[in-house]
Amino acid sequence: MKRQEMIDQLQSHKGKWDFIIIGGGATGLGAAVDAASRGYRPLLLEQSDFSKGTSSRSTKLVHGGVRYLKQGNVSLVLEALRERGLLAQNAPHLVHHMEFIVPVYNWWEGPFYGIGMKLYDRLAGKLGLSPSKVMTLDETLKQIPTVEPTGLRRGVSYFDGQFDDSRLAINLAQTAVDHGCIAINYMPAISLMKKDDLVIGVVAKDLETGEEYELEGRAIINATGVFTDSIRKMDDPATKEIVAVSQGAHIVLDKEFQPGKSAVMVPRTEDGRVLFAVPWHNRVVVGTTDIPVDGPDLEPKPMEEEIEFLVSHAGKYLTRGPKRSEVLSAFAGLRPLVKGSDESSTATLSRDHTIMISPSGLITITGGKWTTYRKMAQDVIDQAEEVAAFERKKCETEKLQIHGWTHQTVDDKFLEVYGSDAPKLMALIKEDKSLDEPLHSDLPYKAVEVVWGTRNEMARTLDDMLSRRMRALMLNARASVEIAPRVAKMMAKEMKKDAAWEKQQVEEYTELAKRYILE
Repeated sequence: MKRQEMIDQLQSHKGKWDFIIIGGGATGLGAAVDAASRGYRPLLLEQSDFSKGTSSRSTKLVHGGVRYLKQGNVSLVLEALRERGLLAQNAPHLVHHMEFIVPVYNWWEGPFYGIGMKLYDRLAGKLGLSPSKVMTLDETLKQIPTVEPTGLRRGVSYFDGQFDDSRLAINLAQTAVDHGCIAINYMPAISLMKKDDLVIGVVAKDLETGEEYELEGRAIINATGVFTDSIRKMDDPATKEIVAVSQGAHIVLDKEFQPGKSAVMVPRTEDGRVLFAVPWHNRVVVGTTDIPVDGPDLEPKPMEEEIEFLVSHAGKYLTRGPKRSEVLSAFAGLRPLVKGSDESSTATLSRDHTIMISPSGLITITGGKWTTYRKMAQDVIDQAEEVAAFERKKCETEKLQIHGWTHQTVDDKFLEVYGSDAPKLMALIKEDKSLDEPLHSDLPYKAVEVVWGTRNEMARTLDDMLSRRMRALMLNARASVEIAPRVAKMMAKEMKKDAAWEKQQVEEYTELAKRYILE
């Protein structure tokens, strides 16, 4: 997957695209995979990098949503549990089963959560993971040895899925391209083209060259997440906004704070939030919050009140609370929630996805979550076929193997996330032994990944490489800054950039990383 090849194919394409998809997060990438695997010729345009926004900033869970079950939203849980099972089958190199333990401190919570998790198991049906169970006090402490023992009575164990979000996004982009899609990052749609009051295409701008393209499509899909309303206003400036933006923050801690393999799920903190402490890439991700914010931002920053909540509650449920200086990285993501009539709290707004078709024919899909991206894509392409007057084709994604799919063990643990591509990275190492060197003693990455990501995964900036192709910014923001000059030099060599480009990239990335480091 090479950007220049995508541009060349864009320029040589004649006639209309079957579908033009605006947005390169989970929803847009899923739609591109669905459309391409049905045999259509879709074009996907992303304003920044693939999964730059919400889709790289999740809690790293593929889950049915225990809290939605508690809220009584059984239909959402049913759909999510089914999709969780399908995703584990279709991307086993990135999606793994993980045990979650609910620590029980009150006598009445044990039966309540024990019964609730059994229902969760049953709703998953044939696509369920391991069964839930009630654990003794000793079993609980053995599995999560750093959980606060004072007042602890027992634990309730259940299983859900865990994944690497931005790695899955890149694999979805590759899957779409493998099936004939053209996917281009750093090419925003800057306006919509109309004829007889109907949307017939988009004007897109290549941010790297400044060149603009008029692109016609039989159906135009707006899959831009928190930026949904900005595209809708291109269609109709007077349209009513439908998205309420909610922010969720996370902190990343060293593995010592939770050395076991199981995750901790606190179903109700003192202010009613769900709190997770999840092992991830030999770190622990603690989150999340749910705070309304004014509007979309490509680079949101955790608020001080969110940091205080996460640090204090990590200390409340772990035997040793983290100091601010021990937080390796703090990041925030924005959720596109569909507005209700007069809801005041984002925690009560819909997590279901919504599809709207404007009078001009613009198709908008928003809401939802990573776990249900495939079903969202199926639903929106079904609608797009109607708008484009295509004869309905069968959705192929339920059993479609995502790029990188493999059940084989990858010999080099550093490269497991690359799945079936791992042998290609190892072949690069055979050609150049220096590529086998770790980039940093406190990061799980090798030099070969910089070469691979630049050549084959359309990484265009240091941010692309260190934040999303590798997860260095989230795993240890300070360490990522330390390797930035070396990585920039390697990328510059691959992209034939000069020293001025290197310098600018390092300066910009260093400023960006400051947003992830607590003062």
